[in-house]
Amino acid sequence: MSGTGVSGDLRNYILVTAAYWSNTLADGAARILVLFYFFDQGYSPFEVATLFVLYEFFGIVTNLVGGWIASRLGLKSTLFSGLLVQLVALGMLGLVPSAWLVVPWVMASQALSGIAKDLTKMSSKSAVKLVAPEDSESSLFRWVAVLTGSKNALKGVGFFLGGVLLTLVGFQTAMVILMALVASGLVLAATMMHGDLGRADVGARFRHMFSHERAINMLAAARLFLFASRDVWFVVGLPVYLESVLGWSFWEVGGFLAIWVIGYGIVQASAPSVIGRRGRETGRTPDGRTATRLALVLALLPALIAIAVSSDLDPTLAIVVGLIIFGVVFAMNSSVHSYLILSYATSEKIAKSVGFYYMANAGGRLLGTALSGLLYQWQGLSACLWVSCGFVLASAALSTFLPAASRRSHRRLRDAV
Repeated sequence: MSGTGVSGDLRNYILVTAAYWSNTLADGAARILVLFYFFDQGYSPFEVATLFVLYEFFGIVTNLVGGWIASRLGLKSTLFSGLLVQLVALGMLGLVPSAWLVVPWVMASQALSGIAKDLTKMSSKSAVKLVAPEDSESSLFRWVAVLTGSKNALKGVGFFLGGVLLTLVGFQTAMVILMALVASGLVLAATMMHGDLGRADVGARFRHMFSHERAINMLAAARLFLFASRDVWFVVGLPVYLESVLGWSFWEVGGFLAIWVIGYGIVQASAPSVIGRRGRETGRTPDGRTATRLALVLALLPALIAIAVSSDLDPTLAIVVGLIIFGVVFAMNSSVHSYLILSYATSEKIAKSVGFYYMANAGGRLLGTALSGLLYQWQGLSACLWVSCGFVLASAALSTFLPAASRRSHRRLRDAV
């Protein structure tokens, strides 16, 4: 590829990432706004969880269909479509009479938000494969980690922004402000992006979206349980517990979740240097064994937090400290997964492979979200944490079927460092 081509791809990638960041910030803020606004209106934890069920369900559909659309029309179409859909979703909550804010209407809005989030995420994640050096696995790991880490950091900022906006300007005005944020990202990308992102394959068939590669299927299954293990206590159970049991205010809960997600993003971005240090010593890139070991360590943490919350220990201390450690290990495991899917996928099938992989990711979030409200209402936060432990163990078991790093990858990492 010529230098001009590399420069053009890099420019487009930066614009895709900037647009993705604007959508991520708005998505995180909107999620906190919906959660606390309706819980404050007297909705039960399970009822609040149902508001997000279609968000996660349509994330599954979007990653499957979106990967096919991106293969046929190019990643640029999925990016712009995602931003436009997000504007509609936010407008449904911010530009209508308050009497319209009932469960079916909000669920429909959240369904559109789920579609928007995964269309933009798939576009940006797939774009990494197009600009990272093809002969350097360590470079690919760094590119993926930086994008994923920065995305989660901004999602954390969004949590804090949502709590602050709900306190200062109210629910609907906050949604209008978020619309302006997403619109700015769309205008920037539409006016400055040149050409397309990758090559369209007009002959792509929908049946090809389902992976026939064992490594990708096993990784997708492990990813499903990994993200279910987080969301089963993080989406509804934890924020409701902090607000209703520990007495935290909206902005305090939003601020704490923001700090956690920002720190989680920083850890993800630094994963290549942490994991790579051992890789430089052994000449190996992350592989299935890395994912398995991290999952086994992670499984201990929700169990320990559950024991601490049920004992005479200070619940605030147990949750804050436990969540910090959980976030570090979870971020490392997630970063390894994000690297592995791009490592396993070929450039020709990148949109399809990433779409299938994030379909499983969305499936895990759907499972975790639905159970988070149900389990919390049934048996409290401890039940959410014990189920989280079981999900991580399932992810670890599935990771044992992932291949070890190839000798070729070992040489690539050794040459790069």
